[in-house]
Amino acid sequence: MDNPERTPATPDVLNAIRRILFIHLILVIGCICYFAKDLLMPMALGVLITLTMAPVVRQLSRRKVPAPVSAVLLVVTVGGFISSLGYVLANPLTEMIESIPRITRSLEFKLLPYKESVEAISEAGKQVEKMAAGDDQPERVVIEQPGIISSTASTVANGLTTVMLAFVLSLFMLASGTLFHEKLVSVMPRLEDKKRALGVAYSVERSVSRYLLTVALINVGLGVVIMLLLFLTGTPNPVLWGVMAALLNFLPFAGALVGVGLLTIVSLGTAPTLPAAMLAPLIYFTCTTIEGNFVTPAIVGRRLQLNIVAVFLAVVIWGWLWGIGGALMAVPILLVVKILSDHVESWKVFGEFLSGREAVVTKPTE
Repeated sequence: MDNPERTPATPDVLNAIRRILFIHLILVIGCICYFAKDLLMPMALGVLITLTMAPVVRQLSRRKVPAPVSAVLLVVTVGGFISSLGYVLANPLTEMIESIPRITRSLEFKLLPYKESVEAISEAGKQVEKMAAGDDQPERVVIEQPGIISSTASTVANGLTTVMLAFVLSLFMLASGTLFHEKLVSVMPRLEDKKRALGVAYSVERSVSRYLLTVALINVGLGVVIMLLLFLTGTPNPVLWGVMAALLNFLPFAGALVGVGLLTIVSLGTAPTLPAAMLAPLIYFTCTTIEGNFVTPAIVGRRLQLNIVAVFLAVVIWGWLWGIGGALMAVPILLVVKILSDHVESWKVFGEFLSGREAVVTKPTE
C-alpha cells in the first residue's frame, strides 16, 4: 500500500515545537548548572573577571605591552590587593569571632525577661503534650551538627578555592589576547556575520566591564563612608564593617539586609543602651538606602538598567543553583543575556522583557 500523503506542519505547530524544545533546553541547562556547580562556578567567575579586565589588556596592548605581561600584572595586582586586604582584616575578624560567646551572653542577659516569658509558655505546652501522650515516650536521638566556626571555615575555604581557580582561568584567557575574537571570526561563514559576531563580542565585553568596574567603585565608596561614620561613632571594628558592607553590596536586595541584621545583633550585644545599639545599624541602613536609590541609578545610567523583577528572579534562581556565589554573579550574567538578546533578532522579545522601564535598547551591530 502506498503511504498517504503527509500534511506539512503549519507555522503554528512548528512554533509550538520550538517553544517546547526551548523549555526542555532551559531545564537541561538548569540541571547541568546545579549538579556541576563546583566546576561551572569558577569558570563563570573567570569569564566575568576576563570580561572586566579585557579592555585594560587591550589598551596596554596598543601601548606595545604584550598581552601575557599585562595579564600577569593585572592578576598579580588584584590578587595582591585581595591578599593584603585579608591580612589587614585577619585580626579584626579573629577578634569578632572570639567575641561571639561574650556577645551571645550579653544578648541572653538583655533578653532574659522576654526569654523567661517564652520559656514559661513553652514549658506549659510541653506539660500538656506529656499529659496527652502518656508515659510511653520513644527515646529521641539528637544528631550533633557541625559548629558555626567549622561551617564558616569550610565555606570560606571553598570560596577561596573557587576564586583562585577563577583567577587562574582569567589569567590564561587574558594572556591569549585576541585569540577568542579570531576564532569567533574564523567560524563565521559570511563577512556580515563576522562583523556582527565581533560587534556583539566587543559590546558584551565593554558593557560588562563598565558595569562591574562602576559597581565595584560605588561599593568601595560605600564601604569607606560606612567605615568612617562607624569610626566616628565609636563602633568596634569599623574597617571590618566597611569591607563587609562593600562586599555584601554586590548582592542585590539581600546584601544590605544581611549587613544591617549582623550589625544590629553585634550592636545589641556590645552597646550599653538600646539607642546606642541602634545608631550603627541606622547609619548602615541610611547609607545603603541612599546608594541604592540615588547614587547607583545616577552613575550607572539608563543603558544598563534592567527590569527589577528580572533581577530579583535572577538572584533567587542563581542563588538556589550556586548559593551565595551564584547570587553575586546573577546580575552580570543577566546583563550578558540582555546584551545578547539585544543583538540577536530572535531574542529581541526576551531582551525587551529584561529591560527596565526607561532602558535604552542597543541597536544590533551592522
